[in-house]
Amino acid sequence: MKKYQLTALISMLCLTFAANSSIELYNKEGHKISLKGRVKAMNYLTDQNNSNDGEGDKTKARIGFDGHTKITDSITGYGRAEWETKTSGTAVDTRYAYAGIRFSGFGAIDYGRNDGIVKGVISYTDVLPEFGGDAGNVNRYLLSKRTSAVLTYRNHDFFGLVDNLRWTVQYADNSSDTKVGNLKKGPEAYGMSLDYTIGDSGISLAGVYTQTANSNKFKTWATGIKYNANDLYLGALYISSKQNDSDIKYSGYEFVAQYGIKTELGQLTPSLAYIRHQDKSANVSHKNLSEYIELGATYDFNKNIKIIIDYKFNLLDKEDIGAKNIEANTKDVLALGIMYQF
Repeated sequence: MKKYQLTALISMLCLTFAANSSIELYNKEGHKISLKGRVKAMNYLTDQNNSNDGEGDKTKARIGFDGHTKITDSITGYGRAEWETKTSGTAVDTRYAYAGIRFSGFGAIDYGRNDGIVKGVISYTDVLPEFGGDAGNVNRYLLSKRTSAVLTYRNHDFFGLVDNLRWTVQYADNSSDTKVGNLKKGPEAYGMSLDYTIGDSGISLAGVYTQTANSNKFKTWATGIKYNANDLYLGALYISSKQNDSDIKYSGYEFVAQYGIKTELGQLTPSLAYIRHQDKSANVSHKNLSEYIELGATYDFNKNIKIIIDYKFNLLDKEDIGAKNIEANTKDVLALGIMYQF
């Protein structure tokens, strides 16, 4: 690792400052618009040089807005848009762009670019300071990433019959974002998820199933459990995909543990996780796509600013399919950063 990089980052992490709360742009006559954003100043360090894509500057900036408008006492319209850009490039990524209507006692329905329905279960373990999220943003699991052209219906108490039971149904048009496995283009797809919190126990359970609408169906299912109470967070995820009439199959599991420690200046949250995903297709040897132990922490000075340290103990061998015979993909990685958000 380059000493000057490490020195510069440690100096940056020592800088803290007070921050303002979220920005409310407009709130009048039942119509509200709020602005939100963040800057994550981040650098990855390994024992490789900067030509390795896994090392160097990973700074990102994000900006977006939420809007709500009252139609009647029981009907509300809403919309969200959000964009992100990296300092290492000029492209702007549209993260979210959707609009919908919420009906009191009935639920909410929206359309646009939104999270795939599987991300709700993935979120149980996608809580690491920097790494993690290996089950999302990939083409191995259907509707596991942000997706364009999705119609989503959500109900948070099953029509008032069951408290803490969240039911979601989603349909995705044939967008390129839904491409999975060896399918050359994104097919139509649909799915359903259930998420239930057991009273005040802090325990939540979730499950999801998705499949494509074509004849050679690609299916994904996942289940998760988490405990979030008394400053302790524990989460576990299992996810699997399979294509009919094909030997293509993927699976993975993730475990995470975190504990919040309050201090005079804020809260320190250490994090420990184990992640493993495999290509279990019959013709694949050295099946690991990703495997690592994560050890890290965040220090939240307040709700607006935090410092981040995260270390990935990479367990891949260079023969593993996830390394693609590139030695750099088997290296440990240290992430150091600071994030301001509003």
